[in-house]
Amino acid sequence: MRSALSDLGLTIPILAAPMAGGSTTPAMVTAAARAGGLGFLAAGYKTAQALADQLTALRAEAVPFGVNLFAPNPVPVDAEAYRRYARTIQPEAERFGLDLTTGDPVEDDDHWNDKIDLLLADPVPLVSFTFGVPDHAVVAALRKAGTLVAQTVTSADEARIAADAGADVLVVQASAAGAHSGTLTPARVPAVVPIGDLVGRVRHATGVPVVATGGLATPEDVAAVLGAGAAAAMVGTVLLRSAESGASATHKAALADPAREGTIVTRAFTGRPARALRNRFTDRYDSEAPAGYPALHHLTSPLRKAAAAAGEPELLHLWSGTGHRHATAEPVARILTRLAG
Repeated sequence: MRSALSDLGLTIPILAAPMAGGSTTPAMVTAAARAGGLGFLAAGYKTAQALADQLTALRAEAVPFGVNLFAPNPVPVDAEAYRRYARTIQPEAERFGLDLTTGDPVEDDDHWNDKIDLLLADPVPLVSFTFGVPDHAVVAALRKAGTLVAQTVTSADEARIAADAGADVLVVQASAAGAHSGTLTPARVPAVVPIGDLVGRVRHATGVPVVATGGLATPEDVAAVLGAGAAAAMVGTVLLRSAESGASATHKAALADPAREGTIVTRAFTGRPARALRNRFTDRYDSEAPAGYPALHHLTSPLRKAAAAAGEPELLHLWSGTGHRHATAEPVARILTRLAG
C-alpha cells in the first residue's frame, strides 16, 4: 500500500473521504491532491454521465484521484412500513408544499452497471466501494484495467469477504464516522469499536493494507491510527466547512453551532444507519423509521433538499462524525497539512 500510495503521488498519508450528495467537489479532490494527499469523487447519487463530466473536469487538473461507488446491497423496505412512515413525516413536508404519501418505494441500484462500464472504458487510478462488495469479476476487470481497488469494511469478518473478492486496500471504518456506515449488514448497527483496535483486528484477519477512517479529526488521531498499522488515514467531517466543500450553508452552520453537542446513528433519513448531529427530526422520527435503503433515501430527499434551501437544520440530515467540533472554515490544504503534522 505504501508503494501504491507513492505511485499515486502522495507525500502525506491523508485521504479526503468521498462524501456523496454534493459535499465532495472536484475542487476538494484537487486541493487534497495538491496538498500531497488524495481525494475521491463521490459517485453516489450521480448518473454515469454526471460522473463522466466530473472526471473530465478533474483530469484537466492533472492530479491523482479516486472514485467511490455505492455497491448494490439493498435493504428492501416493507411496503406497509414505508407507507406508514411516509404518513408519519408528511406534516413536516407540508410546510414546503410537498406530498410524500403518493409515490411507491424506489428500489434502484444507483446506476451501478453504467458506472462500472464507464470506469472500465475510462480507467481511473483508484476505485473504492462501500455498502456492498462487488462481484469478483468486477474487481478483476478493474484491476486488469490498471485500477487499484479499495473496499470499505467495518469488521474483521467483512475484511475477509473483501480480501476474498480481491480488494487491494481495505478502508476500515469505525462507528465514529459521519454519514452512512459502510457495513455489509445494514439491518444491524455496527458495534462500537475504537478505530485503533479495529485496525488491529483487520490487519490480523487479512494481509491486505489498511486505510483507517471514522472520527479522525486531530493530528493525534492520525498519528494513533498510523501507529496501529494503518498505511493512511481518511477524513471527512473535518472538511465539511472547508472553502472547497459543497455542503449546504445550513449544514455548515449547524456544524459550527456550539449548542449542537451530540451525534446519533439513525435510519430516520435514509433507512440505513448513518451518523448525524441530533436535531428535531432524529429525536422525533428515529424510532419510527423502518429499515429500507434506498427507498427511504428517495422518500425523504425532497424534504431534505427543501430544508437545506430554507435554512432549516431541524429537518436536515446533518451528517457528522464524532470529531465534528474540529471542523473549521479553512482551505482543504491547510486542514490536511495540519492533520499530517
